[in-house]
Amino acid sequence: MEDRNLDAFDWRILKAVQADGRLSLSSLSEQVGLSKTPCQIRLRRLEDEGYIVGYHAQLNMRKIRKNYVVFIQVKLEATSRRHLDQFNTAVKKMDEIQSCHMMAGGYDYLLKVRCRNMEEYRVILTDCINNLPGVYQTTTFPVMEEVKTAVGVDLAGLT
Repeated sequence: MEDRNLDAFDWRILKAVQADGRLSLSSLSEQVGLSKTPCQIRLRRLEDEGYIVGYHAQLNMRKIRKNYVVFIQVKLEATSRRHLDQFNTAVKKMDEIQSCHMMAGGYDYLLKVRCRNMEEYRVILTDCINNLPGVYQTTTFPVMEEVKTAVGVDLAGLT
């Protein structure tokens, strides 16, 4: 199914729920300038069509003791479709990995891991990441300070 063109109301709904996924239907309809029923119909359609894929709470990483962040560059032994698929499948099963991006350039993947400290990270690296299918080499970059972490994207100019 081809994506449809969103109108100004759809974009306002996306912007509002991205900023606050717990908005009541009343508040959302007021913010976007629609009555409740048309607003609810549009919201459900945006969910059904995959523009909205979920609602999530943003946790305080320091309070839950997951504020140690490392980025890991990963090189694979080979980059055939089979090797990439095996690696991708295995990474998706690892809760320790917060994000995984296939990269172009001098390495194949960039992983982001959140954990409690360097000791916990060492265990994750040696027991989990180094045992992923096809891993040839890893390079770790510990984060000294997390300056900005956005939870959404800028929707300005997309309408």
